[in-house]
Amino acid sequence: MSEPRSTRRRTGLVAAVALTALLAIYVWLVALRAVQLVATGTTVGIVLGAALLVAPLLVIALIAREWLLALDVQRMADELAAAGELPVDDLPRSPSGRVDRTAARAAFGPHRDRVEAHPGEWRGWYHLAFAYDAAGDRARARAALRTASRLHRGKDAPGDLP
Repeated sequence: MSEPRSTRRRTGLVAAVALTALLAIYVWLVALRAVQLVATGTTVGIVLGAALLVAPLLVIALIAREWLLALDVQRMADELAAAGELPVDDLPRSPSGRVDRTAARAAFGPHRDRVEAHPGEWRGWYHLAFAYDAAGDRARARAALRTASRLHRGKDAPGDLP
């Protein structure tokens, strides 16, 4: 028997917060070492310290970007759930639980057609992201989710299909 959805969501959130906290500690330690290198006053120490300071800043920016996307994806999911429009995972699976790729590709078409017909609608991009994911194309799924998020927040118009 599977866990209730709220329990899975809570477990995922706790894991994400814990990993973010561990990464924050690591970033803090790297930044501390970078400051120590800069404080040596030597040319090599200053250059290495400055280079090391770029990494924590980049990590912080990337983590913030992912958390903001996750929050917006959850808001979109809540809106779709309230409207009874959440994607349904009813694709056939192998005994090991893997999605049948042929069925996933066949189910992909209507979602692609919806986005092509209405490229400015975030709901279509959201569904397309989950169709890409079911078909095993995680990179395009993520790109479609980012497009859905931009549209949901009222940002720029979408580009071509990922």
